[in-house]
Amino acid sequence: MQTIEGKVRSIIFSSESGFLVAILKVLDTKEPELEDLIHKTITITGLMADVNTEDTYVLHGAYVKHERYGMQFSFQTYEKKIPEGKDSIIEFLSSSLIKGCGLKTATSIVNTLGEDALKLIKENKENLMLVPGMTPKKAEAIYISVLSYSKVDDTIITLKNMGFTVSEATKLVKHYQDKTLVFLEENIYYFKELIPFNKLDKIFLDTHDPYDEKRVLECLKESMERISNTAGDAYYSLEEITDSLKKEFKIHLTPEELEKYLKKLLEKEEIIYESGHIYLTKYYEMELDIAHILNRMMSYPKKSISHLKEKLEYLEDLLGVKYNKDQETAIITALQNPVSIISGGPGTGKTTIVNAITKLFIEIYKLSPLDTLTQIALLAPTGRAAKKLSTSTNLPAMTIHRYLKWNKDTNEFQINEKNKNHHKLIIVDETSMIDEYLFSSLLKGIPESSQIVFVGDTFQLPSVGAGLILNDLVESHLFPYISLETIYRQSDNSYIPILAKEIKEHNLSSNYLEKKDDYNFLACDSKHLKEMLKKIIERSIEKGLKAEEMQVLAPMYKGENGIDNLNILLQELFNPKDDKKKEIVYFDTTYREEDKVLQLVNNPDCNVFNGDIGYIKKIEEVQNPHKHTEVLIDFDGNKVVYKTEDLGSIKHAYAITIHKSQGSEFPHVILPMTKNYHKMLYNKLIYTGVSRAKKSLVLIGEKEAFLMSVNNDYATNRKTGLKEKLENIFIKS
Repeated sequence: MQTIEGKVRSIIFSSESGFLVAILKVLDTKEPELEDLIHKTITITGLMADVNTEDTYVLHGAYVKHERYGMQFSFQTYEKKIPEGKDSIIEFLSSSLIKGCGLKTATSIVNTLGEDALKLIKENKENLMLVPGMTPKKAEAIYISVLSYSKVDDTIITLKNMGFTVSEATKLVKHYQDKTLVFLEENIYYFKELIPFNKLDKIFLDTHDPYDEKRVLECLKESMERISNTAGDAYYSLEEITDSLKKEFKIHLTPEELEKYLKKLLEKEEIIYESGHIYLTKYYEMELDIAHILNRMMSYPKKSISHLKEKLEYLEDLLGVKYNKDQETAIITALQNPVSIISGGPGTGKTTIVNAITKLFIEIYKLSPLDTLTQIALLAPTGRAAKKLSTSTNLPAMTIHRYLKWNKDTNEFQINEKNKNHHKLIIVDETSMIDEYLFSSLLKGIPESSQIVFVGDTFQLPSVGAGLILNDLVESHLFPYISLETIYRQSDNSYIPILAKEIKEHNLSSNYLEKKDDYNFLACDSKHLKEMLKKIIERSIEKGLKAEEMQVLAPMYKGENGIDNLNILLQELFNPKDDKKKEIVYFDTTYREEDKVLQLVNNPDCNVFNGDIGYIKKIEEVQNPHKHTEVLIDFDGNKVVYKTEDLGSIKHAYAITIHKSQGSEFPHVILPMTKNYHKMLYNKLIYTGVSRAKKSLVLIGEKEAFLMSVNNDYATNRKTGLKEKLENIFIKS
């Protein structure tokens, strides 16, 4: 590890988590290869809790080349250099860092207390009263300034000694500042917004009893949160909470004990009882906010648009299309009403309708290109869904997170009820994927006078987070709703949209065994599935198809025919080992240049989101003591640099889960189907997988497994109260 000393001259970027990009003037280094940097300015990057241009910092890290930004010093740890020698201490005490102390006073302090002046001041402020001419008021100001100066470093050391990493400690100090140790003493679980709960729990258990009341209450709330994250529920039963506590935290409570602790949470307003249901307060308030905002939006009058039918007919002539009755109704309803919902399966023309709505809105209100950008917002939950929306309309589209300016460090949106966007027409695609938190945040960030159109498929998989938004809105019967049923085939012998409809209706015809223009079922047992898949891929490659055009979708990661194993096979077929391609090994996975990869988490800073698919363009090793390696990934023209430690946020994407494919379309889809997938073979999941295919779909595997999936309604009904809240609020208004 290399070491340099210097002073920060200016800050280029500083995030909430403490990540810093700054310009540093190098004052000294013991590294021969870096001596040329002395008295020069360089770029530095790393985590730093508190930055001051008058401090001298000692940075430990490596001087490396960044793909986009050139040479920079990436530091892993740092410390402020404590002033040494009388002149340095006088300079420090007389700087702006220390209040009430000019050059004359600083000189007098050092002459009296010597080179241990700073240590003596921190130990006892009364030592300052030994200095001639010192007053109690001035001594107090100097003492507090010296303590404050070293407080951040002391706090980080305390946190590190407890078990927090440097990164975690820096993040906490940056966020909570001088209150960090106060919160730590009061309740370590306060930090759960920034630090994983299990890490906090482990640190707490090092010094506390497992049944400490503080822990039981926090684990109770976390148990409910985990039910929401796994089952998607917004409220819970007593039995679920008890089981979750046992499973997650090994806390066993009697019904009486559970009731006692729940009563405490109720008194602290951290949970809410409603109609026998137990809510975490935040989910209850989200549902209430959604219901109130939508009620106010619906109170705005319908738009009266003259000659709308004629304008629609003109658009048909212009685009060379003919809308059916349902499509026509959907377009007119969306343009006239403050809130509307359009739902339909694959091949029913949702994309066609969205395109018509935007074009007619532009025509009706005579929008210039600039007006169009400021008055129409096209949104989707994922990056790929947003790209699909943009392609179909030739207008910009973005993720909801990006639209609301999400800060991943604080998990907060900069666009909110106090700082709204001001678009007049908002179209939200793939609404079934949106959870209560994102939905309520979106509604808070837009004007209540705007028109909003929700587009989706009520039969697709629900959101990962809590809620069942699209279904709750539809089943409330409070909003104009158009369901598209007519399917438009690509040819008389095309079958994908027909198959999706048959799956949805649990009414599979014998046609699923027949080869069609866009569909084929290749039967084989689970032992031979990979062999069959290999043959299909090899033939496809011979025909000129590339990894970009083909997508294997499977229900689960583990097992012989799981995604992890399939990706090993598919990588060797699509991107075999080649001496010309560099590789990097991350745990048990080998990534090589030209690999197809999937982003697993949202990263708005780099404009890359969960579900985005990219390709590794370059793997470069920067020569330094730690062989710093960077991986350049191209996400549809957006190039993002990953360090080795960042590779946990990607996976190979030759095969991905059906869940991760939501909001996307792929030209050619291969769907393995075996009984080994067990309970993951259920109707909604297979429907979603089938409906991802645009040009062709190949099912491979066991007919029995496919029939089982069509007839299995394993997906449980989520527990949400949004429908009831909507009904109650609309009735009262």
